[in-house]
Amino acid sequence: MSTPFYVSPQQAMADRAEFARKGIARGRSVVVLQYTDGIVFIAENPSRALHKVSEIYDRIAFAAVGKYNEFENLRIGGVRYADLRGYTYDRDDVTARGLANVYAQTLGTIFSSVGEKPYEVELIVAEVGADSSEDQIYRLPHDGSIVDEHGAVAVGGNSDQIGSYLDQRHRDGMTLAEALKLAVESLSRDSNGSDRQLTAEQLEVAVLDRTRPQQRKFKRILGRQLSRLLEGEGAAPSAEKAEKPAPSAAPADGDDDLPELDEDV
Repeated sequence: MSTPFYVSPQQAMADRAEFARKGIARGRSVVVLQYTDGIVFIAENPSRALHKVSEIYDRIAFAAVGKYNEFENLRIGGVRYADLRGYTYDRDDVTARGLANVYAQTLGTIFSSVGEKPYEVELIVAEVGADSSEDQIYRLPHDGSIVDEHGAVAVGGNSDQIGSYLDQRHRDGMTLAEALKLAVESLSRDSNGSDRQLTAEQLEVAVLDRTRPQQRKFKRILGRQLSRLLEGEGAAPSAEKAEKPAPSAAPADGDDDLPELDEDV
């Protein structure tokens, strides 16, 4: 009987981390930025069926890159955690910090387990506060660590270059149109420095808008409203001021009172 091949724990963890990082880097990037009225999520995602950005609870949203089936399982688990905690205790007890801790435990356990491969996902959990100083943005890599982010953050794809571009240009007090323009500029840059042209059809955009009168602050930006913002027309400071479509518009542009389950699950 041959002797089993020995791999040191350090090398095994390094190999698992490299495997997960390569899988995450193959995905298209997601950018999250603070603006004057909340937090905006921008993902390069031409699919209208597979969402990278989703609502978790009243003031909390979730963005992810990597394997869709893996981060979708995490998203569903987060929704169940938030619903149960809000029902058992109080809606105010559901926080992005608590949700990030739950995700960290799950990802850390999977990463250190020898019985299954590590998840090829990187997550962002964000919560909008009463003002920008109370906003919370947490980035969770594949190994379950938690990074507290401020201002702007990018994950997936060429995130290092995109993050550097954002750090140099993001500033406090940006309007939604300004933040969206900056995010699209960063996503349009290839690794060799050349620029691509991203259209509204190639983007998935959503906001946590603190100015909305509803308890739920999550709102997708779709169709004509997104095109106007990208073109710089009608640069309203918040999505709420432009969210109601004309009577003849398609329901998808303004049905934010309907549950998210049918489009996100």
